[in-house]
Amino acid sequence: MSANICIVGLGLIGGSLARSLRLNGFSGRITGVESNPHHCTIAMYRGLADEFLPLEEAVERSEIIILSAPVDINCLLLPRVLDLIRGTTKVVTDMGSTKADIAAVAAAHPARGRYVSAHPMAGTEHSGPAAAVERLFHDKVAIICDSGSSDEDALELITALFQSFNMHIRYMKSSDHDVHVAYVSHISHITSFALALCVLEKEKNTENIMSLAAGGFESTVRLSKSSGETWAPIFIGNSGPILEVIDTYIEKMRLFKTYIRNGDSASLREIMKSANEIGMILK
Repeated sequence: MSANICIVGLGLIGGSLARSLRLNGFSGRITGVESNPHHCTIAMYRGLADEFLPLEEAVERSEIIILSAPVDINCLLLPRVLDLIRGTTKVVTDMGSTKADIAAVAAAHPARGRYVSAHPMAGTEHSGPAAAVERLFHDKVAIICDSGSSDEDALELITALFQSFNMHIRYMKSSDHDVHVAYVSHISHITSFALALCVLEKEKNTENIMSLAAGGFESTVRLSKSSGETWAPIFIGNSGPILEVIDTYIEKMRLFKTYIRNGDSASLREIMKSANEIGMILK
């Protein structure tokens, strides 16, 4: 297949999509929409799109429109795009990591069927078009939400797009998706940010941080390099499930604090043994 595709937002996800689509031949012409002049310059230099146009012109020239901006911007853009494609066979999808808010925005629109709500479970701690890489999505999972609300041909087209990266498709309701990603993705970023702040507050000697940081610290704090511009809207948009997860996390931290204060080695070993069971899932 060779579809003309519009990508709105040429950051890590949008830019990597562009590179991957060029690699696998799924796309024909790629049109970029990018409001950040600096990002636009880098994206142009890297050849992430064949042309860069305002939203309305880009949608007019494309069969597939992919919203890859921060989640709050996607929510603002989706009704505009649905207005533009109403009555056509064009399809719009988004790559956002929260779904309940954008599902609510789309629900009552007359062109709701032309929208496919999606979340490819892929990314890195880096951001912007300079971070775009080929094969970011290869062999990863793509979640499609509320599939019954999308037209059959629209769903088939976006499914084919993800399968062109050899992605594995899973289906969920938007509300269930947001709870699951709060536990397996969003809390990981919050704890990484918190750990980085803790170290920066207590350890003023940067040479000590650099010389004593072992693999465990580096892997745990890696996500704290992620962009606040991307993650602040995610945390606010998914605040209900995230606050619930934070409460659970604090409860577990208090357990560790209590057992360490009391010198209770047996209880520490027991809860760490329970935590080890995650290895059976992630092996």
